Amino acid sequence: MPSVSVVVLHHNKAPYSRACLDSLLFSTGRPLQIVNVDNGSRDNTPHVLDEWEARAQEVGIEPVRLRYEENIGAIRGRNEALKRCSGEYIAFLDNDTVCGQADWLERLSEFLEAKPDCALVCPKLVFPWAPFQIECLGAAVSKTGRIQYIGRGDERDAFQEPFSIQCAISAAWLARRSVFESIGDLDEAFSPVQYEDLDWGYRAREAGFSLWADPSVEVFHFEHTTTAGSSDINFRYVTAKNSLEFKKRWAKMFTVENGPSDAECKWGDIERKTIEEVSAASLLPRNETSSS
Repeated sequence: MPSVSVVVLHHNKAPYSRACLDSLLFSTGRPLQIVNVDNGSRDNTPHVLDEWEARAQEVGIEPVRLRYEENIGAIRGRNEALKRCSGEYIAFLDNDTVCGQADWLERLSEFLEAKPDCALVCPKLVFPWAPFQIECLGAAVSKTGRIQYIGRGDERDAFQEPFSIQCAISAAWLARRSVFESIGDLDEAFSPVQYEDLDWGYRAREAGFSLWADPSVEVFHFEHTTTAGSSDINFRYVTAKNSLEFKKRWAKMFTVENGPSDAECKWGDIERKTIEEVSAASLLPRNETSSS
């Protein structure tokens, strides 16, 4: 497998960070570097990272940590982490994800290897509680600029074959380092968060690359947890502002694409559970053992 760097964002929510990082100990692909970005956590997150780094080294994972005393935002946090990444491929994960397949990185890497024009491939994001509905399998944009999470609320096995997508959310994806070097990092005009990942996907496609979703690879996602409760972020305002910027930039593309209808972009309510209500251990790969 080509070398991979995984960037994980943390802002408090230590129990989620622990579950996410524990799942990475099962990842079988090597060489593997994990870059943890601690965005001003005030809870037990630094202690969780201390404990995890020792365990990571025991299983041949290179740990790197960036610590900021204040929350510098998801976009700048990831961009700073990119400077420390050594991998040929770079994965993004939020700390409210759990990787339930030991070979998830190998599968996504093989996908990129087989498609030289592919800038990134995203896995199927699944809600980590029964009936394990799909949260997202890539994203789509209507002709008016509304965003659809593809497959949201569908049954877990609703999609079988990989397919090309307009864009993807960065809660979990694997991208080529060379594409970052070609088109640039996430645009901090969208700081602190929201729409920067969709923008990066459109920039990649404008440059001639393709984006894909692979439903055979699954990552559990608690959704809207990593940045939730950030008192210094007005999410309603930021989302509205960044939505307008995204539409201004990319109307030249999405208005002429075969995207979904506005009706298909309607946001469906999904039952929500916290990590305290879900057995995180039950989400881990069962065919491997770790040093935990």
